[in-house]
Amino acid sequence: MSNKTEAELAMDTHSTNNTPQKTTFFTGLDLPVFLLSGGALMLFVIMALYDIQLVSSWVDNAFAVSTKLFGAYWQVLLLLTFLIAIAMAVGKGGNVRLGGLAVPEMSTFQWMSIIMCTLLAGGGVFWAAAEPLAHFLSPPPLYADETDGMNKAINALAQSFMHWGFLAWAILGSLTGIVFTHLHYDKGLPLKPRTLLYPVFGDWVMKSWLGTLVDACCVLAVVAGTVGPIGFLGLQISFGLEKLFGIPDTYMTQVMILVGLIAIYTLSAVSGVNRGIKILSNLNVVLAAFLMLFILLFGPTAFIIDAYIGAFGVYISDFFPMATFRADPAWLDWWTVFFWGWFLGYGPLMAMFVARISRGRTVRQVILLIAIVAPIITCFWFTIMGGSGIAFELANPGSVSEAFSGFNLPAALLAITEQLPLGTIISVLFLILTTIFVATTGDSMTYAVSMVMTGTDHPHSGVRVFWGVMMGVVAAILISIGSGGISALQSFIVVTAVPVSFVLLPTLWTAPKIIKQMAIEQNL
Repeated sequence: MSNKTEAELAMDTHSTNNTPQKTTFFTGLDLPVFLLSGGALMLFVIMALYDIQLVSSWVDNAFAVSTKLFGAYWQVLLLLTFLIAIAMAVGKGGNVRLGGLAVPEMSTFQWMSIIMCTLLAGGGVFWAAAEPLAHFLSPPPLYADETDGMNKAINALAQSFMHWGFLAWAILGSLTGIVFTHLHYDKGLPLKPRTLLYPVFGDWVMKSWLGTLVDACCVLAVVAGTVGPIGFLGLQISFGLEKLFGIPDTYMTQVMILVGLIAIYTLSAVSGVNRGIKILSNLNVVLAAFLMLFILLFGPTAFIIDAYIGAFGVYISDFFPMATFRADPAWLDWWTVFFWGWFLGYGPLMAMFVARISRGRTVRQVILLIAIVAPIITCFWFTIMGGSGIAFELANPGSVSEAFSGFNLPAALLAITEQLPLGTIISVLFLILTTIFVATTGDSMTYAVSMVMTGTDHPHSGVRVFWGVMMGVVAAILISIGSGGISALQSFIVVTAVPVSFVLLPTLWTAPKIIKQMAIEQNL
């Protein structure tokens, strides 16, 4: 029996977990989780190659059941997560410092850059252009009776803000990120999804079949959610290269794009949080800020400003009606509930990554950045992109909507950028930006999956390379059978969100309890 105190044991483990040790690929590798998650993904790919129509049918049926049975629960879960997080931030517990460091380990700009790029991901470019336009052309049920063009634009943006704003960001790392940071750095528990259940089940969940199943489900969800954007990027960039430069949009072009992307994000993940991931995120933020400023100055400036202020006002005033809307299940399934399932699937591993880079930050800093500041910036980004598209469509009907016909996301983006000054150059820069966005998601999720496999925040580089390459290869295989394979995988993440959402549920009460206890320990 050790004579060390719990704090000393935690510090020993903390030191072990955070100092890179000489390891091999199999050191600390959780083989059951590795085989379960990897095996399920491989089975999905094999079945898709065998009969994509059959797989799509299965996924669609499971998707429909998931949204019908759990859609309302997900809406309540996201709303409560946001409200409880804000309550924790404004209380005295907001001063609690996380991770056992008195000073943050990275600068505020770098920290914000990594979080913005990782959590917004590649969807933040194509969806930012397409979703507001979709709601403008086909108004959401809450605003179906509106006929005035400007009011329709404001309502369309407000609905997009609901899907990419406070609630979406809060579930990706506010309460969960705090629980992970405390249990890993203060208590020495591994960075694995099952750790979120430790306050409820204790040591049993860390060693039982339930813990293995939880980790495998969470890894499968986030790998599915990452492979999807990687595959879509290959399709989208290939489409853009043909439209802009006449380069044939063939499978070979798509594979070459994927090879380049795999190389970028895998090398970034191998180099670590403080090198490649940081460099890519900083580059992403600088390029996004430049393009945002360019469109604001040389695009429909007055419309963007008016629409943002008006839409944010509608978003705030209709926040609860939109968050709790249940009157049109068919519309909800393909919009709000679909996005909630997507974000929930990412939740645990995104929170692990937030914990990995947030040591030394206070509870208030973490929550305010993730649940307030980042959503406000995201909403402005959606107004810059989607608002410009709506402005061009109002001025010249069909100039964007015709390209967007059939829900063609990359075509909508290029239809917007080509109407700006220096249209071709700006279009190319947006394709580069999207590539870097997906790369920052790929590297961070490769790193996070590797942490789950090893339970340490310095996973072996071989594990990182394996998962980085594997996700890219799966994407390449799936796009070989057309966009249907990637679409099925995108819908599949909503199915995997069902078990993941129950992993996130206990943080509604365990996070406040942890914050209260830490406030006492830190004499706050």
